[in-house]
Amino acid sequence: MIRHSPVLLLTAMLGVTLYAFAQAQDQPKPADQKNSSTTVPAPIPAPATGDPNYQIGPNDTLNVSVWKEAELSGTVPVRPDGKISVPLLDDVQAAGLTTMQLSSQIADRLRKYVSDPRVTVIVTAINSRRVYVLGEVNHPGGFSLLPDMTVLQVISDAGGLTQFARGKKIYVLRSEEGKQVKYAFNYDKVLKGENPEQNIALKAGDTIVVP
Repeated sequence: MIRHSPVLLLTAMLGVTLYAFAQAQDQPKPADQKNSSTTVPAPIPAPATGDPNYQIGPNDTLNVSVWKEAELSGTVPVRPDGKISVPLLDDVQAAGLTTMQLSSQIADRLRKYVSDPRVTVIVTAINSRRVYVLGEVNHPGGFSLLPDMTVLQVISDAGGLTQFARGKKIYVLRSEEGKQVKYAFNYDKVLKGENPEQNIALKAGDTIVVP
């Protein structure tokens, strides 16, 4: 019969205990309960325009953010009557104002309910300013008008000309002082860098006709 020394047995038991402890230390620790429940702030949406003088219009989409007041913040559409709905305030006139003017107006009215309200308004979609492309383009229809947008850029947004388009006969229709004015646009020459004055900056309501 083999006799085991008490010292050897004690050493073996100690080794097993140390190994188990080391394995436990290597196991991934559960995330701190407090940290796991931390609310991540919603990302700030990208503005549709960087022009501080842009005047909000009907059908635009706005993001209204009130600092530390999540229940008062959110994305809202501008109704056809030019107003938006804000919690506690009901209807607020938005059309015709810049984002800074609207922020100030909302903040002033919120002071009845919130101490030192800090309001930020961002235009996230411009739908009030539109131009239209008709005729021989791949995707005719209405397009959102961005600041300083030109005829060539809108034609590009419309998918370019079809193979049947007469690029030299394109024109822009614009209403000025109650009259319809026509502006010629020679697509071929503008692409070559000629007649750059024809590549005009468009205005809301303009219609590009591609025969």
